Amino acid sequence: MKASCSLKLKLSLQFQAKMFSAHKALLTQTRITRWVRAALLEHADLTIRFVDEQEGRTLNYRYRGRNYPTNVLTFSYGRLRNRTISGDLVLCCSVVENEANEQYKPIDAHYAHLIIHGVLHAQGFDHTNDKQARKMELIEKDALDRLGYLDPYIQRG
Repeated sequence: MKASCSLKLKLSLQFQAKMFSAHKALLTQTRITRWVRAALLEHADLTIRFVDEQEGRTLNYRYRGRNYPTNVLTFSYGRLRNRTISGDLVLCCSVVENEANEQYKPIDAHYAHLIIHGVLHAQGFDHTNDKQARKMELIEKDALDRLGYLDPYIQRG
């Protein structure tokens, strides 16, 4: 499945005040828009928020019952009246950075992967069974390849 640049996208970015300045410099509107569009299969109204561990932990506990910060949370709100999907993505910067280091990946490649992953969730994709997981992974790998990033599922190091 190839995403289309002709799809309408309303994208809002939010950066928590305590966020690492190095991450904010890396996470430009242009770069994030490219990552989102790589996974976009329908019109979308999305907000992406970048947070610290405390907010990441609070949201993960409140909405998933898990008492730790996670890399990305997706809140999908379905479709608006104009058939545009609506959703929020929340990425915990320290978790993303730690995972990138542990997996020997460039941090921008890991952010790109997680944003693509979250955008797919917002569009209704899931990985609750093997068939769904394989489909989602194939879309992620294709999108990342088109952006010039390596397969995120290959072990490195």
